[in-house]
Amino acid sequence: MSNTVLIVGNGGREHALLKAVLRSGRDITAYAYPGSCGMERDGCVSVKSDIKNWNDLASWATSHNVELAIIGPELPLTEGIVDIFADAGIPSFGPSKLAAQLEGSKHFSKEIMKKYGIPTASYETVTDRASAEAYLAKVGAPIVIKVSGLAGGKGAIVCETQADIDAAIEEIYGKGSFGEAANQVVIEEMMYGEEASVFVVSDGEGYKILPVAQDHKRIFDNDKGPNTGGMGAYAPAPVVTTEILTTIEREIVKPTLSAMVTEGIPFKGLLFVGIMLTEKGPRVVEYNCRFGDPETESVLPMVECDWFELFRCTAIGGVENVSWNVRTGFTSTVILASAGYPATSSKGQVITGVDEANALENVDVYHAGTVLNASGELVTNGGRVLAVTAYGNTLSDSINRAYLAVSHISFEGMQYRKDIGKKGLARVN
Repeated sequence: MSNTVLIVGNGGREHALLKAVLRSGRDITAYAYPGSCGMERDGCVSVKSDIKNWNDLASWATSHNVELAIIGPELPLTEGIVDIFADAGIPSFGPSKLAAQLEGSKHFSKEIMKKYGIPTASYETVTDRASAEAYLAKVGAPIVIKVSGLAGGKGAIVCETQADIDAAIEEIYGKGSFGEAANQVVIEEMMYGEEASVFVVSDGEGYKILPVAQDHKRIFDNDKGPNTGGMGAYAPAPVVTTEILTTIEREIVKPTLSAMVTEGIPFKGLLFVGIMLTEKGPRVVEYNCRFGDPETESVLPMVECDWFELFRCTAIGGVENVSWNVRTGFTSTVILASAGYPATSSKGQVITGVDEANALENVDVYHAGTVLNASGELVTNGGRVLAVTAYGNTLSDSINRAYLAVSHISFEGMQYRKDIGKKGLARVN
């Protein structure tokens, strides 16, 4: 019997989710909305129907006998797509609209952490410019200013100086750059340390923790330049030792899942906990209600399991009973971005060498921003274009193999970091 899956999204993360499901050892029929040419290359069928809202998509899914929906991005989750699909009788990998507030509202998530004693930065929530300026005058720099709502990963502004604070206030309230996402603004103390990404697959109570990853947010080597959606990742991150992970599980993961049950909104799906490893121990930077990108491209290949079953069990229960094996070794992911990213985006450049890179042993190339032009050529579609992931027995092996694969790929203006995994290498050498 064919297992029919609908993946919502079209980025590198969703391509990685597709590849994971296709490794399930099942006869999989895969659809994607809106999908990508990269996903289509792997046999996934993009939904071409006229879909105006999530109810339309649920109707389409019902008519195509979809047995499992896998939701990639945060916006559909915060808009309640999982609830809509549940009403249509389709189990989904992802939290309910109420549970997705952990990402959709920074204020909500900070209140949960405060109420249940989950370690995080101290904070204040404000709702207008005057309140923000009054509080900031009291606490001063350094400080972190976060718009409470969704802002595409760009809503946290690190302010080292008063000039940074003034610029942030102008961006939020003067220019209105974040729109309704800034109806509430969370101002929190600056935390110092290394960051790590902890992914937890949960059915609300039972859970599994995936290999911990470390992202590279800045556009240039040595963490220089503006923040991006992520320029690369590697897993497992040596900075999170077995002892530290045990602490994170005890003080953060279990209390968070338990808190959501107590609140009557159990968290099902993927809980992404951004961790800061401070001198006082692990602290929560923020929660996300879905897989991160590009960490997903590094983390999923590290785990051998029936991904179809695991994703489905988050909705129906039984996550802890799914057979699960974490491979020894490491994975590294290098993002190839278009010219001008992240400030601007260049489109239409012909991409060569993807098939050659993909043909290398232990290499996967995920499509993030690609399309086919009128001539059928693979071209850039702006932003982050490709994610190149390689597995190796050591972190060094995986990094070298990833860059070997990158060397096969070319497009005009291609930019990427040359130091992915550098912090990890310093810890294992």
